[in-house]
Amino acid sequence: TMVPDLLLCLSFGCAAALQPTCLSAQFRRPGDYIIGGLFPFGMDTVNLTARSEPTLVVCERLFVDGLIWALAMKFAIDEINNSTSLLPGVKLGYDTYDTCFEPVAALQPSLLFLTRNSTTGIGVLCNYTDYQPRVTAVIGPHKSELCLVTAKLFSFFLMPQVSYGASSEKLSNTELYPSFYRTVPSDKNLVEAVVLLLNKFGWNWIATIGSDDEYGRGAQELFLSVAENHSICIAFEGLIPTDLMDPKAKNQLEDTIKLINKTKVNVIVLFASSQPAEALLKHSIRMGLSEKVWIGTEAWMLSDIAASIPNIQSIGTVLGFIMKAGTVPGFQNYVANLFTSVEQDKFCQESSELNHLMDSDTLDTHCKQCDRISLRDVSSVLSHSQIQPVYVAVYSVANALHRALGCTRRACPKASIRSWQLLHFMNTLPFKVNGQSFRFDQSHGTNTGYKLIFWSWKNNTLAYLPVGDYEESLYINKSQIQFHTADQKEPASECFRHCIPGQFRRIKGFHLCCYDCTDCPENTFWSTKDSSTCTPCLEHQWSPVRSTKCYDRSERYLFWNEPLTIALLVLMSITISLTCLTAVLFFKNLETPLVQAAGGTLNLFALLTLLLLCLSSCLYIGKPSNNLCMIQQIVCALCLNGCFSTFFIKSLEITLVTEFPHCAPTCLRWVTPRRAWVLVALCLLTECFFCFCYLHLGPDYLVSDYKSLPTEVLLVCNTESWFAFALMHGSNGCLALICFLCTFMVQTTGKKYNIARGITFAILIYFITWIFFIAFFATLKTVLRSVTQIGTILTTTLGILGTYYIPKCYIILLKPDLNTVDYFQNSVKEEPEEDS
Repeated sequence: TMVPDLLLCLSFGCAAALQPTCLSAQFRRPGDYIIGGLFPFGMDTVNLTARSEPTLVVCERLFVDGLIWALAMKFAIDEINNSTSLLPGVKLGYDTYDTCFEPVAALQPSLLFLTRNSTTGIGVLCNYTDYQPRVTAVIGPHKSELCLVTAKLFSFFLMPQVSYGASSEKLSNTELYPSFYRTVPSDKNLVEAVVLLLNKFGWNWIATIGSDDEYGRGAQELFLSVAENHSICIAFEGLIPTDLMDPKAKNQLEDTIKLINKTKVNVIVLFASSQPAEALLKHSIRMGLSEKVWIGTEAWMLSDIAASIPNIQSIGTVLGFIMKAGTVPGFQNYVANLFTSVEQDKFCQESSELNHLMDSDTLDTHCKQCDRISLRDVSSVLSHSQIQPVYVAVYSVANALHRALGCTRRACPKASIRSWQLLHFMNTLPFKVNGQSFRFDQSHGTNTGYKLIFWSWKNNTLAYLPVGDYEESLYINKSQIQFHTADQKEPASECFRHCIPGQFRRIKGFHLCCYDCTDCPENTFWSTKDSSTCTPCLEHQWSPVRSTKCYDRSERYLFWNEPLTIALLVLMSITISLTCLTAVLFFKNLETPLVQAAGGTLNLFALLTLLLLCLSSCLYIGKPSNNLCMIQQIVCALCLNGCFSTFFIKSLEITLVTEFPHCAPTCLRWVTPRRAWVLVALCLLTECFFCFCYLHLGPDYLVSDYKSLPTEVLLVCNTESWFAFALMHGSNGCLALICFLCTFMVQTTGKKYNIARGITFAILIYFITWIFFIAFFATLKTVLRSVTQIGTILTTTLGILGTYYIPKCYIILLKPDLNTVDYFQNSVKEEPEEDS
């Protein structure tokens, strides 16, 4: 029956509008308990800056949504008064005033509500426990900015105030506003929904605009803080003026549009009330702003003001969240019947008589413009206006009053109830409205969730199409959203692409939220905890480029099964074999002139030390340790010293014969075989002393090198004291140098064997080999350091064998006729000097 009645009323709308009605007289009614109402009947106040006296503030233009909300309060109270279960026997009255969307206008009726009953004065008392103000509770106002002013006032008296539209997060502070309640969710919930929507479509490069009022500033501030934690970049943030009469307002709006154009964003989030939003959209169309995705809120999306802007379809795609609100059965019929009734003289006369039962109307701000509008003027707003929050707000007060009075289903005692006594019942117990349960949470709010609305245009007619909802999570039916793009798919709005795992975001350009995706370098990894940098791996770990984790380094040293190691071991085996064969051959021919001339049993000792020197190569293969590092150089130095000490004795003998022939008979007894061992022992003891110094000053030690190899930890012996190293090996160098000086100038006659030549060449090979060894050993930091040491040992050994021992083996085996006393005895003589 509702639709026919509504159409019938619309058919007479124009005729009725020509004659004044008494609609303005419908916003006051007497009752046992009065509920105050603060609603924006009008907007566009007279210039407040020109206000020089504290006179009454009035509005110039009717705001239809505010009228509908006020009618919703009237409907709820009439319904409660006609109910036999909620407040039976008790009649609620109401007194509703205009706020004009201005704190100054809202403050005047708020002060009136706090006056003593039947007076116009507020009592100044020490204790307000028994104070009885004019009203029991207040419904409204709608805007957060107004509530922040009135809530402090009502909270002082602990008078329940239930807003049907204020969503500022500041109002959640129950310490500052203990008697403030609201039947809409906080902006915090709205902002979370908007951020989830942006993430769903991958929009991370956006502009955000807020109206320069408490709602716009508060919502934008919340949005910026939440967006930052969800990798959403703000290309532009700005505020638009609410006072559109200000001469600077136009320039501010134009500047905002120009700055948005420069950012090249495709998505704009608009937290604004209806009038500033309308002004911004008008300027966007006039200045030719390219089509965007506009994400809005209930504050302007459901407003006929914004939807009726000429050419509004050219702005692009409009998406936004509105509070989930159920329908209020019977309300549209109620409004239709009321508009019919206010045209009847009898009804108007009865309304006037009822109003006379109340106190005189001190303010007279009950919507004077309402007397000249018809149902046709409000029909479009009536069809989509969110009135359930007002309806629920009235029922929350009525249910608290029901419990405070101790009502039964049959009757309610008409007791004297103070406003503050209702708070306990509003805080604790849930209440039902049309079968739906409601309850105020800890911050005195309700959160019924949101619907995602899409502005759908068909034949120049706007429809608010639900395309999703949000409670704890966001659901979107993307197939129902037709974007303004050519393919009707969502446009991209990104300053940076989403980096893949293993890449970090590097800031580029002027905007701090624009990034390039850069691969994490080696030995770093990407962590979900901090995607803006790469975290270095621990020292014992490594990672490849663009890695998301680190791996433990494997140990690297000279392994036994490496091809290079096997090759060195084969060479060592050959060297050892040659050394052993030479020793066996010398041992079998120990008494022959050749072996005796070469040093006799000292040769066997020298070959033994060379054998040990070869075997010491094994100390450089396998996993090193501190002890191994410490004995490697010591064993090498002692073995070389043992060999060179035998050469030293032979070199002394040659020097005595060639350089000091007159002293030779006397001094040669000191290098006889028996006493020669004493000199060998002295050389070894001297070298042992230097080895002790080496151990004391700083032996080689094991180092774990994490820098030389990319994926492995290099275990290498490092030289702690190069002085100690030089001292220990330098003594062998000095011994070798003495041998060289004693032998390199010695020549023999053609019929004698030159023993000195073998020593000279052996020492030369040693020097050449160790010059290269020192150069490589000091610079290499890889396994090649061990290879160099082994190579030096084997080269030195082979050099000594090849230059000193192998030629003698050749004579023993292939030229036995030369192995005679005559060929080897007295085989050296001094090179004669020429007279100058």
